[in-house]
Amino acid sequence: MTEDFVNKVEASGILTIDLLDFKPKESSVGLDIADFLHLGLMLKEKEFKEKIIAFDWKAFSGKSVAIFCSSDAIVPSWAYMQLANSLTGIASHLDYCDVECLDLKIWQENIQNADLSQYQGEKVVVRAHQSIHPSLYILITQQLKGVVKTIMYGEAGLPKVITKN
Repeated sequence: MTEDFVNKVEASGILTIDLLDFKPKESSVGLDIADFLHLGLMLKEKEFKEKIIAFDWKAFSGKSVAIFCSSDAIVPSWAYMQLANSLTGIASHLDYCDVECLDLKIWQENIQNADLSQYQGEKVVVRAHQSIHPSLYILITQQLKGVVKTIMYGEAGLPKVITKN
């Protein structure tokens, strides 16, 4: 006895978006400004500028760089500008934050810049992942609203309907 198997998920016409597809390919790297400070605690302008000139910036080529300060030093804004000047044209992204925050920002940029026209008027489920930051779910909902017919969350077989347009 042969029975035709009907894939109800496929037959439903629901398309899936996986936010992991927008995740940055490489993790960001950190640059601690404390490494350029005198004893890691205070900025001496001449010493700071000499360290920047002597530093090999090639290690940051094509990378996303999170600039931060691990010490409680008071760092003037121009010092961050000096680092940005040295990294511009070398690093792919720069920001003052920790590595995890920069990875999240780039992930958000990837979603914002995504071409979602293929989902126009479709029923879409955004795949559930407990490890994905909630801000990404907020962003994809904003991006899809007004584009898709239905926004859902979970898995295509048993989705939670968020909204129908």
